Amino acid sequence: MTLIKSISGIRGTIGGKVGDNLTPVDAVKFASAYGTFLQKGRDSSLPRNDKKLKVVIGRDARISGPMIHNLVMNTLLGLGIDVIDLGLSTTPTVEIAVPMEKADGGIILTASHNPKQWNALKLLNAKGEFLSGKEGELILEIAESEAFDFSDVDSLGEITINDAYMDIHIDEVLDLPLVDAEAVAKRKFKVVVDGVNSSGGIIIPKLLEQMGVECVKLYCEPNGHFPHNPEPLKEHLGDICKLVVAEKADFGIVVDPDVDRLAFISNDGEMFGEEYTLVACADYVLSKTPGNTVSNMSSSRALRDITNKHSGSYQASAVGEVNVVELMKKTNAIIGGEGNGGIIYPESHYGRDSLVGVALFLTHLANLDMSVAELRASYPQYYMSKNKIELTPQIDVDAILVAMAEKYKNEEINTIDGVKIDFAESWVHLRKSNTEPIIRIYTEAQTQELADGLAIRIIAEIKAVAGI
Repeated sequence: MTLIKSISGIRGTIGGKVGDNLTPVDAVKFASAYGTFLQKGRDSSLPRNDKKLKVVIGRDARISGPMIHNLVMNTLLGLGIDVIDLGLSTTPTVEIAVPMEKADGGIILTASHNPKQWNALKLLNAKGEFLSGKEGELILEIAESEAFDFSDVDSLGEITINDAYMDIHIDEVLDLPLVDAEAVAKRKFKVVVDGVNSSGGIIIPKLLEQMGVECVKLYCEPNGHFPHNPEPLKEHLGDICKLVVAEKADFGIVVDPDVDRLAFISNDGEMFGEEYTLVACADYVLSKTPGNTVSNMSSSRALRDITNKHSGSYQASAVGEVNVVELMKKTNAIIGGEGNGGIIYPESHYGRDSLVGVALFLTHLANLDMSVAELRASYPQYYMSKNKIELTPQIDVDAILVAMAEKYKNEEINTIDGVKIDFAESWVHLRKSNTEPIIRIYTEAQTQELADGLAIRIIAEIKAVAGI
C-alpha cells in the first residue's frame, strides 16, 4: 500500500487504485477535507463559514506536480475558497507567503525527499506553520466522512497567480540581521549546487549570485527527473563530492526537492554531515545572539555541546518538525531544527529553510579564516548508527520500550518519544513506528565503531526481551 494518511498530510505514489495510491480522486478528497476544515473548524456538522477564505499553494518540480496542483486548486475553488498560486516553489517559500498574503492556510505539493513517483499534500495553518496533530486527525476524519459542502456557481473561488515569491523569499533572507552578503562577496567563494532537478536548482543559485558567490550548477534543471535518490545522504551524492574537488570549490550545497533539508560537502569532497548543518549555523547565531536551542531527540549531541559553549540551554523535543517548533516557542529558542539538515530560525519563520541555512553558513564562513573541512574538524566529533528491528504484530512494542527504560533506569532517561537513554559519552534512542511493527534504534558515540557496537548490544537486548 503506497497511500499514507497521517496527521501531517497525505502522500503516496501516483497512479493505481483509489485509496491505495495518490490518485486524482484521493487528491481531490483530501483537498476537500482541508478546505472544509478551514471553513467549519472543529465541527464539520456546523453550517459552513461564509467568510471568504484564501489559501496559498506551491509545488516542487515533480513530474506529477502540475496535475496534482490543478486538481487541488480547482477543488478549493469549488469550495468557494480563493487561491494564491505560487506555481513552482519551495516549502519554506510557501510558509513565508501565507502570513504575507494574510491567507487562512497553505498547501505545499511535494513528497519532500521521496523518489519521483511520490507526491503529497503538506498542510499549513494561517501562520504558515504545519498543522497540529489534533488538526491533522480532524482533517482525516472529515476526509473519511466526506462531509463536504461545495459552492454554487456564483460563489466559486478565484485564482490569483503570483510567481514573485521565490524572489521575495530571497530578499527576506538577505534582510536578516545576521546575514552579511557584503562580507560573503568579499571572500569570492566558489560553490557547487546540486538542486536534484527541482525548485532548489532555481532558488539556491539565485541566492548565491545575490551574495556574490560563484555558482557551479549540477542537476539544477527543474524537470522533476531526479538524477539520484533525492534524500541528501552520503550514498546518493557521489557526483557532487567529485565535482567539488574537480572545480576546486570552497564547498558544495545539496538540497532535497522542496528545499527544506540542507547538506554541505566540504572542500575535500567529504560530507560535512547533515547533523552538522544545524551545528554550524547554531554556532554562528549563538556567537552573535546568545540564547537557547532545540533539536529532536534523534539529532546529534553536538548541538548541545555548542549551545553549552555559548552559555545557552539546549532541549530535545519529540521527533517531528511540529514538535521541534512547539518546544522552541516554549523555551524561546533562537535557533533549532532537526539532524536531517533542517534549519529553523524564528527570526525568519518557524519552518525548516535551506535558504536561511545557506545564508547563515556563508556568513559564518566569511568571518572565519579556515576551510569548510577545517571548520567541520573544529566541532565535537560524534558518529551515528541508524538501525531497525522488524517485529511480528503479536509482539507488544510498548512493553519492550518500558522494559528497556526499566533496565537502564539509573541512566538519564527521556520517554516523551519512545525511550532515549543518555550515557556519559553516548546515547541510544528507541522509537516504534506508527505504521508498521518495527523499532527504530538510533545510537551516537565518539567513534563509528562505538556507535555500531552500542546498536548491536541494544538490538540483542531488545530481542532477548521480546523473545525473538
